[in-house]
Amino acid sequence: MVGVAFDDSPDDVRPWVEGITFPVLIDPDHLLTELYAISNVPTVIWIDEQDRIVRPNGVAFGTDMFVEFTGVEAGPHMDAVRRWVRAGDVPIAPDEARTAVGDLTDDEVRAKLHFRVAATARRGGDDATARRHFERAAELAPDDWTIRRAAMPLTGVDPFGAEFFEMYTAWQAAGSPYHGLQA
Repeated sequence: MVGVAFDDSPDDVRPWVEGITFPVLIDPDHLLTELYAISNVPTVIWIDEQDRIVRPNGVAFGTDMFVEFTGVEAGPHMDAVRRWVRAGDVPIAPDEARTAVGDLTDDEVRAKLHFRVAATARRGGDDATARRHFERAAELAPDDWTIRRAAMPLTGVDPFGAEFFEMYTAWQAAGSPYHGLQA
């Protein structure tokens, strides 16, 4: 098991990984969100020893820390992981796994590229360019949390503050769109 944090620095990740015993990598440019069509976190992808995706990206939690907020319990997913590891049981047929999560739309691809430009500009100290590209990314993919919520701390907005809850409410009103398997 390997974790990947879509954060800007190790210091941003450190409080969330205390006590975790598997490697956690940092992807500040969100390259994996592009590669695996990830639009929210936490997202889990099962990849076997032959580098085949046996369960495409989907909502999953390792604990029940956020169950009151999300309504998603960790137990069913953790049980499925155990069945896969112990007995090779996969929750989705290989042919279905290949097509279960569609490709990103052109706007979603452009949004992720704008996010990458924004993150690079921010690290280079060009806050005006960063803000412009973060805003354009959010316009192109308004329901992509790996863009909108990830941009919050990078632009001085509290990722657990009022703006987050406004975004969350709008996302729920839109039917909680998610680019991946549902929990």
